Amino acid sequence: MPGNVEYTGMRTVRLPTRGDVEAALELVRPHLAPTPVVESEGFALKLESLQPTGSFKVRGAVAALAAVDRPEPVVTASAGNHGLAVAWAAQRLGIDATIVVAETASPAKIAGIRRFPATLVVHGADYDEAERHALSLPGRYVSPYNDPDVIAGAGTTALELIGFDTIVVPVGGGGLVSGVALAGEGDVRVVGVVPEAFPAMRAALDAGRIVQVQGERTIADGLHGNIEPGSVTFELVREHVEDVVTVSDAAIEEAMRFLASEHGLVTEGAGAAAVAALRSGATSTHGRTVAIVTGRNITAARFAEVLDGGARSGG
Repeated sequence: MPGNVEYTGMRTVRLPTRGDVEAALELVRPHLAPTPVVESEGFALKLESLQPTGSFKVRGAVAALAAVDRPEPVVTASAGNHGLAVAWAAQRLGIDATIVVAETASPAKIAGIRRFPATLVVHGADYDEAERHALSLPGRYVSPYNDPDVIAGAGTTALELIGFDTIVVPVGGGGLVSGVALAGEGDVRVVGVVPEAFPAMRAALDAGRIVQVQGERTIADGLHGNIEPGSVTFELVREHVEDVVTVSDAAIEEAMRFLASEHGLVTEGAGAAAVAALRSGATSTHGRTVAIVTGRNITAARFAEVLDGGARSGG
């Protein structure tokens, strides 16, 4: 596992509850239709990749921006999908938004953000530098994960899942898995999945505190980045999520090829992480199991490389 060092705290954020998730559903419903669930090989797929911005992140963005009493400018940092979601929600709700992304952010996600009137700032060599810069800017900061409204909005995904015993969820900062676990309220087994190359939440759980991971580049760029010091998602994951497992980039790429060949789906690396965990044996099905396919925002060239890699290896 990559090395890590201790972080110190920064912001104080309110812990969300299941009641917040239920309230968020009322904010999300007027703007977003439920995404489909389809059966796969031994488990089901929740297709958040079919959201209008290509990612589940739009749920949290809508919930956070719709929750304010009056429109006020917002600022955020993003690996790409959250920024795209905030840009979409800001345009829909008539709110000014500034979005900071790192120089290494996915070109597909940057191009998506540029389609909206939000102010785009490219700053820093990685997500951590982009986030530090965003926190220094004026406006209401809407974290991609360390925000009660964002977590609650993400958790509305689980309120659309009826009759499942296990939900497998990709994990970066932990907003989605926290919201899903709150929505399940102990009645559903929730398993998180992090990339082996950048296992930020797994490292925090192992250390018993949020630590800074010295990770590597990963096909799952949406899960790349350290957890904000003091993030409420750490406590929520520790208390409500059964396990957080790691998957290799090779397993993620295999899952991307599987989703393309068997279901006709375009998925980014982060979006396929839960499927990778189930197909590689990093975790197993328990009762009726669903994997959340979280996003599709990947360049055509990069997706073709992944598909071609499978063809050259006989996959």
